[in-house]
Amino acid sequence: MSKKNKPEKSIKLLKDAEQTVTSDYITGDSLDELLSKLIRSVESAKASRGGLPEKIWMKQQFSVGVNDVTRVLERMPAAAASRSGCSTEAPTSTARRRAPLVPLQAVIIAADCNPKWLTKHIPTLASTRQVPVLCLKDNKGSSLRLGQVANVRTALAIGIKAKDSIINKTVDEVLKDYYKPVADEQ
Repeated sequence: MSKKNKPEKSIKLLKDAEQTVTSDYITGDSLDELLSKLIRSVESAKASRGGLPEKIWMKQQFSVGVNDVTRVLERMPAAAASRSGCSTEAPTSTARRRAPLVPLQAVIIAADCNPKWLTKHIPTLASTRQVPVLCLKDNKGSSLRLGQVANVRTALAIGIKAKDSIINKTVDEVLKDYYKPVADEQ
């Protein structure tokens, strides 16, 4: 009987973690403010991109799409493994990686996804990597508005890569605004 309870207990823990991560949606004026801040920072950072083509520069700054965000999150070391100093990743897998891994600073998800299971795994995966998740909910189509940030038509998920840029400073300010209660409790 204890074998049957373990999977149910772990499933319940995952559901609880997912509910706490996705319980707060960014809507209304705060959503407009967030997206306008991000778009302004992207535009100002584009001016200093050097001679890189826009598509390559955007790929260096953002991870766009559910598959790409999931891939980057899965390649990041888990928070528990990195704290203890032991890694479950084989040493040969890092040699096969084409480019150096750039961890994500934050993940932004559009809540208007249909079916919901397309993005349902991202908050749980991000919480194991200690990456904050911002969920956008808008009647006008948050996936359309999120796509404007990365200059694509629509985007269900965008991961902001942790680099030292204007975009990252803007995201830091936004995260301080939205995660104040969590920092005050600890």
